Amino acid sequence: MEKEEARRKAKAVVVGGSIAGISCAHALIAAGWDVVVLEKTLSPPNGCATGAGLGLDMVSMKLIKKWTQPQLLQLLSLPMNIEHEQATDGDEKITRTLSRDEHFNFRAMHWADLHSLLYSSLQQDIVLWGHSFLSFCISDDKTSAKVQAKVLQTNETVEIVGDLLVAADGCLSSIRETFLPDLKLRYSGYNAWRGVLDYSNNENSETVIALKKAYPDLGNCNYFDIGSEGHAILYELINQRVNWIWYHNQPEPKFKGNSVTAKVSGDMIEDMYEAAEKVWMPELVKVMRETKEPFLNAIYDAEPLDQLYWDNVVLIGDAAHPISPHGGRSTNMSILDAAVLGKCLEKWGPENLSSALDEYQSIRLVVASEQVLFSRRMGRIKQRLPLPDRDLFDHAAASREESQVLHLRNIPYFNHIPPILAPDCNSSLQSCIL
Repeated sequence: MEKEEARRKAKAVVVGGSIAGISCAHALIAAGWDVVVLEKTLSPPNGCATGAGLGLDMVSMKLIKKWTQPQLLQLLSLPMNIEHEQATDGDEKITRTLSRDEHFNFRAMHWADLHSLLYSSLQQDIVLWGHSFLSFCISDDKTSAKVQAKVLQTNETVEIVGDLLVAADGCLSSIRETFLPDLKLRYSGYNAWRGVLDYSNNENSETVIALKKAYPDLGNCNYFDIGSEGHAILYELINQRVNWIWYHNQPEPKFKGNSVTAKVSGDMIEDMYEAAEKVWMPELVKVMRETKEPFLNAIYDAEPLDQLYWDNVVLIGDAAHPISPHGGRSTNMSILDAAVLGKCLEKWGPENLSSALDEYQSIRLVVASEQVLFSRRMGRIKQRLPLPDRDLFDHAAASREESQVLHLRNIPYFNHIPPILAPDCNSSLQSCIL
């Protein structure tokens, strides 16, 4: 009874209400913890066009199904059963298949749809919107953490005390900076132009008809175009939307404020279109041109961390492992971090918090380290940037065998299920196939 009482009263304060923070809330509530999430955004996205597309692997899908309504998760996502890499000749405007994985088994989803699904499955008083994190301190006996936040609508400063502080505040984490002030993000050497084309009101347009002819597996495929000026990604989302990304080698941009994403001027967008016309297929360029408000995302990662927690403060998601996007891992890592943390807390109970955090770290640290380094390497291969141990990837001449290096399933721990989560994922990979 005493142990159950301790479990019931344990409280976690989560800083950050994006996918990582909301997933953490689900996992910790399932572990018997009280949770409060602090998010500086004034209100939930409510299905708006915030963000862009993402790919969920089989393990993430299985975990999310336990936290939400499984039928909604299916309805809000589309299959990406195929990973297709092709070389694009920008002069001749032709493509050639490099590699193809027809057992990819991801699902494509819009960021806002996933966030809305996760958030709507929580009790509405768990996330405190419009609460901007200011600072924290750990009690002298290391048993609690006190967080200060500013309520943006009133300018009031509030204090919240919890047994555990979870930093889910992204790749620019101010909580992580407290412990690792010398850790700096590493610019990859390229930016991502990206956007989502909504063609729901014009599904028979020449652009859409031509696009589906040039990319016949849209709706079931993640397309990668490898060209002389980086690489591009194209896949479909529900409600007749197409997500596209172009990774373009450029000097590091200067963004205002504490952000790696920016809206850009009309002149910059027009320059991007003109550059795209020289290197990509006209069907893809038309999609770019018809997309409302494309935006620019600078690509960063960081050297893998040596630890993920200090006393009763723990990092999850991009705060724990800033990563470039080329392994399709950022969102999936956040979901898996949250699930593993929840199971470790449930296993050890709040009276053994240090043991729980130590096991969480032992499970996730090596995986995160290897996946960060793999994603960095994959990005440099696809962007035709130098690596010390191999020649530049020659998309124009590479054989099918040489192109196997491009497959996402090469990433360490692809579809790996940590043993602590085996009961939730039925221990076998096959059971996670939808």
